[in-house]
Amino acid sequence: MNPLISVIIPAYNAEKFISRTLESVLSQTYENIEVLVIDDGSDDKTVEIVQSLAQKDSRIILFQQQNSGVAVARNLGINKSQGEFIAPIDADDIWYPQNLEKQVRCMKQSDSSVGLVYSWSVDINEQEKLTGNFRASSIEGDVFTTLICHNFLGNASSTLIRRNCLEKIGGYNSKFKAQNAQGCEDWDFYLRIAEHFQFKVVPEFLVGYRKIANSMSGDYNKMAKSHNLMLKEIQKKHPEISTVFYRLSKSSFYMYLAQQSSVYKNHHKTLYWLSQALKADFITPIFRIGLYTLTIKSLLGLITQPQDITIYNFDKRRLVRIYFKILLGRAFHLLLHSK
Repeated sequence: MNPLISVIIPAYNAEKFISRTLESVLSQTYENIEVLVIDDGSDDKTVEIVQSLAQKDSRIILFQQQNSGVAVARNLGINKSQGEFIAPIDADDIWYPQNLEKQVRCMKQSDSSVGLVYSWSVDINEQEKLTGNFRASSIEGDVFTTLICHNFLGNASSTLIRRNCLEKIGGYNSKFKAQNAQGCEDWDFYLRIAEHFQFKVVPEFLVGYRKIANSMSGDYNKMAKSHNLMLKEIQKKHPEISTVFYRLSKSSFYMYLAQQSSVYKNHHKTLYWLSQALKADFITPIFRIGLYTLTIKSLLGLITQPQDITIYNFDKRRLVRIYFKILLGRAFHLLLHSK
């Protein structure tokens, strides 16, 4: 008999997309699943929608908690689950029909050292149209050091995890929210799995990762803070790993935040995150075409966008000066040390 998979869905004010997410889960070609939805103190119609769907499909189980954050919600779902495998998915993402089937097949074909299997994902918008962005990696095996540098899995909805991994490492880190830092809980979770287990990939686009401007993933300051806290904890546990990897991780992550800020035409934020990328590691960004294209695009955007109030204009000019000061300072430092 096929092993039971526990699908874990944390949901906070998810009324807009939760039906579609559940539809994609219940339509999987792999049918031996339980679907645990954890309502994290929603004040919209999330609970009513889930209850209505649960009456039609007994595989859906609803739990409710006071608003405590995504990590606590996921941990509650894991603690209540019965499956041999855990499959997290966010309440606005979707799976394409064969995702679980192909992940389980990959897991069955692997030995017990493999604790996590991931699929490729595509970005979708609110209307479920492809945006053109995607995550496709062939990285497998011992991925710990590589995963420090960048989260090649890309999101929290792309993985199938052996339950015995969680028995060894525990659950998601719920301390980020208390420190006003959220967004890297899944990355931190994957890293702790990678310390002890191998990873495998299903090289197919089987996950739709929904990008919404006002979602938690859009709160870039909180994301940056959670990323820094995550790296500090890893560096504390693994001082033997070169600081180069941690600098590269910060620089790459800030470049990602700059790119996302640019998508939503937040030009001053784009320049800010580019300056942070250069500050973290000057070498790597200068070899990335995105540094130059995003800089030009943002500067042109600042020049051409409507000017509202004097204070805001001053802040933008000051931000540009800071950015170029960092750029020139780093270039001068590189020139001095190249002799």
